[in-house]
Amino acid sequence: MEQQRKQEPILSAKDVRIQFNLRGQILTAVRGASLDLYEGETLAIVGESGCGKSVFTKSFIGMLDKNGRVTGGSIHYRGEELTAYTTEQEWLKVRGKKIAMVFQDPMTSLNPVRTIGEQITEVITWHFGTEHEKAKQEAIEILKKVGISDAEVRYRQYPGEFSGGMRQRVVIATAIACRPEILICDEPTTALDVTVQAQILKLIKELQQEYHMTVVYITHDLGVVANVADRVSVMYAGQIVEHGLVREIFHEPAHPYTKALLQSLPQLGVKGHELYSIKGTPPNLFKEIRGDAFAPRNPRAMEIDFEEEPPMFQISETHWAKTWLLHPLAEGYRAKIEAEDAARKDKIVPDSPFDYSHAKKLLQVKDLSVNFKLGAKQFKAVDTVSFDIYKGETLSLVGESGSGKTTIGRAIMRIYGSNVEGSILYEGEEITGRLSREKAKDLHMEMQMIFQDPMASLNERAKVDYIISEGLYNYHLYEDEKDRERKVVAIMQEVGLSQDFITRFPHEFSGGQRQRIGIARSLVMGPDFIVADEPISALDVSIRAQVINLLNKMKKERNLTYLFIAHDLSVVRFISDRIAVIHKGRLVELAPCEELFAQPLHPYTKALLSAVPYPDPDVERNKILLTYDSRMHSYETDPPVWTEILPGHFILANRQEIAIYQKEIDDAAGRRAE
Repeated sequence: MEQQRKQEPILSAKDVRIQFNLRGQILTAVRGASLDLYEGETLAIVGESGCGKSVFTKSFIGMLDKNGRVTGGSIHYRGEELTAYTTEQEWLKVRGKKIAMVFQDPMTSLNPVRTIGEQITEVITWHFGTEHEKAKQEAIEILKKVGISDAEVRYRQYPGEFSGGMRQRVVIATAIACRPEILICDEPTTALDVTVQAQILKLIKELQQEYHMTVVYITHDLGVVANVADRVSVMYAGQIVEHGLVREIFHEPAHPYTKALLQSLPQLGVKGHELYSIKGTPPNLFKEIRGDAFAPRNPRAMEIDFEEEPPMFQISETHWAKTWLLHPLAEGYRAKIEAEDAARKDKIVPDSPFDYSHAKKLLQVKDLSVNFKLGAKQFKAVDTVSFDIYKGETLSLVGESGSGKTTIGRAIMRIYGSNVEGSILYEGEEITGRLSREKAKDLHMEMQMIFQDPMASLNERAKVDYIISEGLYNYHLYEDEKDRERKVVAIMQEVGLSQDFITRFPHEFSGGQRQRIGIARSLVMGPDFIVADEPISALDVSIRAQVINLLNKMKKERNLTYLFIAHDLSVVRFISDRIAVIHKGRLVELAPCEELFAQPLHPYTKALLSAVPYPDPDVERNKILLTYDSRMHSYETDPPVWTEILPGHFILANRQEIAIYQKEIDDAAGRRAE
């Protein structure tokens, strides 16, 4: 890195200002942002949605939409002033060929009606004038490089025939087809499972070394940043507020916003206590901002933070931050804040684990299978799954996309009818099959579901008042109109929504607020049991912390029981009492939360845990990524059985594997005894 400091940057953006004209109003999305990019390095730009990360980097390749333009500053690339480019022909000299971009959602950047091979071939012929047959061979070689097997066959297939991880590999193949000098990756792993995410990050690292690329990551996942970045730029309200080497940002953060982002992470929280969350919302970028943009959300802001914009202070040769806390006159106040934070950490004691000795079984799932028809074939999405959920606990169901976890949640909620085999008991009574109208009504009030995507599950044409009242209307759970309004306002206040929002539509809210509306809609029915299906996967780190805190608060205050479905094991650890791991429709392991993290037994569980990003560069750089291949099991003559190997710790294994796992347990017990 020191050598990089002595080099000239290959790209230098200085005081870039980007504005959009939206319905006659001017929105300043980027407000004087600066960064330098050096040859061969990896820079991560982090911040909440709407902070300007994507807009800033799109200006490097001339991809702002028609309403946006760079209105100030400069962007120098290899001696060229990119802000002077006015035509598409000028931009095509740089875009794709010199600076390429990998977008967040591969389905929006791939043409669904053209084969993936032709899409890569077209990029090569367009930029280099290569003959089609030669370009095709190059495209096949690139597909092999990004880890797509049977590349010759896959070349002729369409995007819809690929999984999410495979589609992302295709997008990366398209981006590197022209051997760009700079590769910008815009949230390249957001929608992917942790194991697929780890593979994609590893792939980009390998390609970076092979092609000597400079890589820019745009992300809000600090675990990913810890894994990949050499330097980090933290962005807030259109400005870079802190930048430095990755270890400086994680171990010595200086800006209050950077500290707040790190404090919001579930991995750094203490179970049973509220996660730190950033209150309020980012500033309105249609208006001029006075002072430090983060001041209204910073509980320790000083008077000057509201009056005057801070300059960028230098902390070390490689570390800078834009905060008045670094002014010499603020030294005493800064020391006081640091002492208070250290004292508060020392006082926090984790909660006691859930007491199962007197717990009552609320839900019992026995040999549950769910079958679907795909054309003439039968597909078993869930295969003989059994588990219990106790009153007042949170059982988390984790696994990769397509593993069957959401299908189990929906089967419990009686969304699937004749497809379900096996038995589901709620409070000791069978709830599968046909039920009387009265019994079905009671169940709908006692069991509710919170969905993954609040935008898809909320009626965009209905106001908040109606959305939350829907269950009240359907089951007439109010005495009169005044009573209904009182119930809606009460539940809105309980989930942290202002009653002024009652007449608004879903599109007028942030992602976190929409999820709160979904939670309010479920809770207004007064349920005892909630299936929470990936309720935070689409949210920023700070909003995610708010929703996790809300779910935990509601659990304590209302004595709720959760089936929490997720693929993010960092969140699962913070919120769960027990964890069940599912792979291809079968439960492979179930154990108390801390036991599963301390001593996972099944190789699939070990692979999942090894792939979880941890927000510490020292941990991330030294971890060993495990891979799981179901062919490692030999079940032909000795089939696996769901076995309780330790009290409350279940595993799917045959007799030979049980002996191996038992030895692991005994060896671990021996090491603890020493």
